[in-house]
Amino acid sequence: MHAERVHGINSPRYNRMPVAKELRTNPALEAQVFWYKYRKEIAILLILAIVAIIAIAGYRLYRNRREATAATLFSGAKTPAAYEEVINRYGDTAAAASAYLLLADSERKQAKYSEANATLLKFLEKFPQRELVSTARMAMAANLEAMGQQDEALATYQQIASANAGSFNAPMALILQEKKRIDDAKRICETIMTQYRDSYAAMEASQLLRTFLKSKAQTPSVVTPSKLESPGSATVPPTIKVLPTAPPAPNSPSPPEPSAKP
Repeated sequence: MHAERVHGINSPRYNRMPVAKELRTNPALEAQVFWYKYRKEIAILLILAIVAIIAIAGYRLYRNRREATAATLFSGAKTPAAYEEVINRYGDTAAAASAYLLLADSERKQAKYSEANATLLKFLEKFPQRELVSTARMAMAANLEAMGQQDEALATYQQIASANAGSFNAPMALILQEKKRIDDAKRICETIMTQYRDSYAAMEASQLLRTFLKSKAQTPSVVTPSKLESPGSATVPPTIKVLPTAPPAPNSPSPPEPSAKP
């Protein structure tokens, strides 16, 4: 009697599992394959990187030479025309920024306040991130004040104080903003001396505060009378009216003199 064959998943026929062979990789071979596959793209990237490095180095060299040439030209500039030459030829350099400020100062000394403010406005437009921006705005406010535009000047001072609270010009702007109100100016000076005690603004505030105190001590007290009286009416009661004596009538007999009684 023959044994029955076992069929199903338990059969030796299905129990034979294939063994996975270990795959070995070669890094050098993979690199060669990657280079061969992307050699054009890699070459283009290398060329672009080299060109960018050369361009950056060339631009820095150009900027350094331009700054040096502008500084040399600016060092010999002493007149408004020389300042304008520096601005026209090297308008994007640090020397040009300084030339703008000196040109505006020269125009201010010549009482050309409108031209000076126009020059300072160009400086602010071309160099908005310079450290002397608040100084330029202070000069514009001073020019407005010199032209008699007090409201515009005070508005500019207030703008400087609000926008540049941490700069050294902000406390000075606060003083100038409130200088027509002595009590407020005193409080501002005291605040500046507390918050900026080691700055130049604190020294200015201290000097200004001493000036306020000195002027207040020298101001005499004035008593205003309620009613002004004339000197002649000082000895006459207010209810008595003094009438002038009428002159004698012409051709009238003089009144008889009183006879003396024995």
